Amino acid sequence: MSASGEQAEEAAGDLLATAEARARLSCPSCGSSHVAQVLGDNGGVSYVCTACGHSWS
Repeated sequence: MSASGEQAEEAAGDLLATAEARARLSCPSCGSSHVAQVLGDNGGVSYVCTACGHSWS
């Protein structure tokens, strides 16, 4: 396999891992999977549940 083919395969694997991580993310308060990722005040990543409004980082 060419180097560019290996890189494309690796990139696809990274995207799949990201999608799987998002699928497992759920609200610790209500258990809903309706979670949005948002930027925090200091540039950190936080999450907010769009079902109940709970937020966490």
